[in-house]
Amino acid sequence: MQDENWDIVVKPNTGGFKINIGELWRYKDLISLMVKRDITSVYKQTILGPLWMLIQPAFTTAIYYFTFSVNAGISTDGLPPILFYLFGITFWNYFADCLNKTANTFISNASVFGKVYFPRMVMPISVVLSNLVKLAIQLALLLLIYIWYIFHSDSIQIHVYLLWLPVVCLLLIGLFSLSLGILFSAYTTKYRDLTFLLGFAVQLLMFASCVVFPVSMYSARVQDFLLFNPMVAYLEVMKYTLMGHGMLSAKHLIVDTLFVVLLFFVAFRKFSNTEKTFMDTV
Repeated sequence: MQDENWDIVVKPNTGGFKINIGELWRYKDLISLMVKRDITSVYKQTILGPLWMLIQPAFTTAIYYFTFSVNAGISTDGLPPILFYLFGITFWNYFADCLNKTANTFISNASVFGKVYFPRMVMPISVVLSNLVKLAIQLALLLLIYIWYIFHSDSIQIHVYLLWLPVVCLLLIGLFSLSLGILFSAYTTKYRDLTFLLGFAVQLLMFASCVVFPVSMYSARVQDFLLFNPMVAYLEVMKYTLMGHGMLSAKHLIVDTLFVVLLFFVAFRKFSNTEKTFMDTV
């Protein structure tokens, strides 16, 4: 029999762990479309549009400044309070938005998943990328404040030889939020209570991630414990590199990164197993 050239070959799932990068790449146009949809749909029919991306962190920073710095007198680790709060809020919002939106992947897209096939990882990946665009806009505001304080404050010190670390930490924050998000999405198909629990837990986690309070205000033992939270370690590394204040701990950075990578593999395996049967439970 003459061999035939097929455009699509359907093979059984062997049950092993496998990330089909080639398949995801073939759907890159769909990912791009989903990213555009996520950005435009949020601010559609709004007067200020994308300006809300800047208004939210600006107002939140102002509230934290008057609440925690002016009224409560809480230390900001030697950094200007405005810069300290804006820095933490900018990166925390990226992590929290990615986590909250990817955690609802199966529930919010059930009607689409039930009609047409495409790699289900397209949706959480598009969420992370669309939030990366939002982060880039908010970083523009942070950069303006940052440059102003460089010329008007002696407290900013840049470790030029470590400037690659913030880029690595940003990628790891995205991977961490993606991993937690798809892991929760796999369980929320059966246990809807987790949706409410996650919203509450993310708010509490912000305070445990030293976004509002500096790590330096705690004892050495507590600092060592807090730095095993990947968000704390990554934010501290970026503060140390870009502003000269913060804690650069190679031990915690390595341990947290290994944990994030391991978490991704575990979460992806659970996500892959759930996508086969989630329509029966959603």
